[in-house]
Amino acid sequence: MYRIWNIITTYSLMLIGGAVIALIWANTAHDSYHHLVHLVLWDNAPIGAPNFSAEGVITHRTLTLHYLVNDLLMAFFFAIAAKEVWEAIILDEGSLRGKKALTPLIATAGGVLGPVAVYLALAAMMGAATFSAVAGGWAVPTATDIAFAYLVGRLVFGAGHPAVGFLLLLAIADDAVGLIILALFYPSAPLAPEWLLVSAGAALAVFMLANWLPRRLDRGNQARPNSTWVREKLSFWPYALAGAISWYAFQEAGIHPALGLLPVVVTIPHADRGFGIFAEDEAHQTDLLNTIEHGIKAPVQVVLFLFGLLNAGVEFSAIGSPTWIVLLALVIGKPLGITFFGWLAAVPMRLGLPEGMRLNDLPVMGFVAAIGFTVALFVASVAFDAEVMLGDIPVQAAAKMGALFSFGAAILALIAGPIFGVQKKH
Repeated sequence: MYRIWNIITTYSLMLIGGAVIALIWANTAHDSYHHLVHLVLWDNAPIGAPNFSAEGVITHRTLTLHYLVNDLLMAFFFAIAAKEVWEAIILDEGSLRGKKALTPLIATAGGVLGPVAVYLALAAMMGAATFSAVAGGWAVPTATDIAFAYLVGRLVFGAGHPAVGFLLLLAIADDAVGLIILALFYPSAPLAPEWLLVSAGAALAVFMLANWLPRRLDRGNQARPNSTWVREKLSFWPYALAGAISWYAFQEAGIHPALGLLPVVVTIPHADRGFGIFAEDEAHQTDLLNTIEHGIKAPVQVVLFLFGLLNAGVEFSAIGSPTWIVLLALVIGKPLGITFFGWLAAVPMRLGLPEGMRLNDLPVMGFVAAIGFTVALFVASVAFDAEVMLGDIPVQAAAKMGALFSFGAAILALIAGPIFGVQKKH
């Protein structure tokens, strides 16, 4: 039983609220809005945006409100996303485990490669100047907003349609690929990969001392006194310390620090079975991973509101070619890529589709998956420098507007459903 309304209110309405306020504020009081976004909280800080010398060496860091939200607090949002992906892969009944996940995973490849191909092709068609300005943002249209895709998928297919589960697998895998792309292709500073050893060491140490060792000592003892003591007395604190070290190491390594909690997430004790993403039964689990997730849900709501507020404040005058490149890459590239790769997996590779799902459902699913928003906004803020211009249009702002406009893919999905003969199942 999926708690769709709770999920939408938790992960999306606050984000939309922040985005709407940002759009109104940026278009009515531009100066005060940007003063808030770039508000300096602490100069010469141990964490923050790097300032470089003429030789390209980091001289000091400045902690701004934008950095605090995007690079530090958003780490908790990505930790929740990583938790869902990790459980889907590792647990016996995980939705991304084994052969049953092959077709949606292959379709995910199309959902990533299709938008990239359309994005780069459109950029090239618009001339060398446009291509040079926007090519670095090729990853902006690759992601899918899980919560909104789930909501629209239920509206289009019906809650009982197997395409909804297929779509969830695709969206989870899509965001997993997005996290990998962020780490590999969008470093936040000159790379210093030796710092990743610090992150790996922190994750390994907390796993051995707070997870593996207590269970090892409890072998043959059903009372599990050591594991119980660690869970009740130490709780999440060892993992919080390891997470802080890992986050700092990511910052120093030059990899986007919003991903800094991911190595620690996989070390936290988790349930021994999968209930499915957003499953109600997870709320009653006592394992530490689910306990932590439910503990940070309320703070993450506030974080998403702030993220929308500080990243979606785009002036309507910024709409330009990058806007349409991002939007068309999503609404053309996603359906084409998912349809072709889904067909490739189901027919020539003979992996098939879930029972009750037809090939005609794939393009409709592609339109649903074209709703980017959260991760697309995030990648746009990382991929483009705010000062880069294409003519008189700021490229970052224009690309963000394309991510916001991707909400229109929901309308296309609702129109495409009857056209492709989707048989709703409630």
